[in-house]
Amino acid sequence: MPLEFSKDLVIYIKAGYPILNILSSEEDRVLERVDEIRRDTTLWKEGRELFVWTISRGWLTPEGQPAAKEDSRDPAQALAFVRNHERRALFLFKDFHPYLDEKSPNASLVIRLVRDLAPHLAATGKTMIWISPVLKIPAELEKDVIVLDMPLPTEAEYRAVLERFIERYGSSTKVVFNLAEEGKDLMVKACQGLTKCEAENALAKAIVGRGRLDVEDVRSILEEKEQIIRKSGILEFWGAVQDFGVVGGLANLKTWLKQRNQGFSQRARDFGLPYPRGVLLVGVPGCGKSLCAKAVAAEWKKPLLKFDLGRVFGPYVGDSEERMRKALSTAEGVAPAILWIDELEKGLAGASGGGGDGGVASRVFGNLLTWMEEKKKPVFVVATANDISRLPPELLRKGRMDAIFFVDLPSPTERAEILMIHLARRGRDPNEFDLPALVRVTDGFNGAELEEVVVGALYEAFTDKEGQAEPRLASRHLLKAASELVPLSRTRQREIGILREWAAKNCRAAARAPDATESERQASESLVEKQARLLDLG
Repeated sequence: MPLEFSKDLVIYIKAGYPILNILSSEEDRVLERVDEIRRDTTLWKEGRELFVWTISRGWLTPEGQPAAKEDSRDPAQALAFVRNHERRALFLFKDFHPYLDEKSPNASLVIRLVRDLAPHLAATGKTMIWISPVLKIPAELEKDVIVLDMPLPTEAEYRAVLERFIERYGSSTKVVFNLAEEGKDLMVKACQGLTKCEAENALAKAIVGRGRLDVEDVRSILEEKEQIIRKSGILEFWGAVQDFGVVGGLANLKTWLKQRNQGFSQRARDFGLPYPRGVLLVGVPGCGKSLCAKAVAAEWKKPLLKFDLGRVFGPYVGDSEERMRKALSTAEGVAPAILWIDELEKGLAGASGGGGDGGVASRVFGNLLTWMEEKKKPVFVVATANDISRLPPELLRKGRMDAIFFVDLPSPTERAEILMIHLARRGRDPNEFDLPALVRVTDGFNGAELEEVVVGALYEAFTDKEGQAEPRLASRHLLKAASELVPLSRTRQREIGILREWAAKNCRAAARAPDATESERQASESLVEKQARLLDLG
């Protein structure tokens, strides 16, 4: 467990803070740490006793024996035990938060008792410690409660868990262990982001399922991480997708992303580089912004988490802030990872005020901005936006994103590349089609529309056999499909013009404009040479 958490815990106890709220679902680890701290005689002039309360058993000693003579399961009786205890002590409450919720029938009484008790605790060397997986602090107690986040296990703790499994099952003839030091390192790194219990469960699942433990079981551990994402209810885990080979054009953006990938290495830390923060992709709809987010995760071989900001907002006071905190904590828990926020401007609607939501959107947005600027874990944010007029200006400030890229409509060369990608994905040889003619008639088409041209042509060819035994896709089908589609660049010409004008002053171009030499070289290429070169791109 990181020393900072233990150090903060000791400081708050010594300073006489009456109530500490530790956010964690790992009650055993918290109890173990608190017990270890209070037993350390070098930290205290006077010792501290420790008592543990649960609604099911009342007050107990750390060994699990009853600590009160009378029934202390009721929260009011539990608080009376704290007040009447005569020596310095730590009183650890498990799941006390439901009794502070305004929906609880006795919440007003419990809150009043805690408020009355707080000055007594500070004066007598007593400390209440609440352990809960969610943050529920009524407004009346905000000034009396300090909130601490219990960090996930360190690499040393994960390794200790692994070593205990090897020691426990190593003598069994039914379990085979094939883990050298390098294999152990891989297993430990795969466990990062899991609680201690989740790591133990993942290892046990691997042993029971295969009767062995080796590097192949890393996948089993990653599946456990997927479960964490799904249980969050806000983040969505996306499986492996294709890499930059499915993204046509955007050469500048691809080069920049490949460069930033090096920033996750230990060599980069030693060189003094921070972890890459993220990138904001703005531009014309349908030009591959979301596809880039998916491709980056595959190219970097890191999990992709889609963050739906709309799911953050809850019906009750404090729900939205808690859900945001939980989502960001989950993302950090499975780091290194890619956090994809699609159509960011829609998720932040109302963040600029005037939304009639009591300022909830502004607070949630503020939490997101603070995290983006101060996060220490390697979580790379890929945010996309179509309407820059709805983006709060605070988001565009340096320090939150490494760069802002503008994704424009594809150039003729990029249109050829995109068409070739979609034809090849559907089992067609691009060399069999009149790409120059198709590129000319698709001027102003975005990437999604170019894909629709190919799909529409396939439908056309499927019902037009021209006397052949089997349908066959031809250039005329593609040209017809293109002629029937009205591109977005015509229906929303004014909005795209405004977006381009803004991007020219505020963004980097995602696509590389060919210089004169490049243009001359492309002009001199034969169609076969150009198609061969384009097939090699990405």
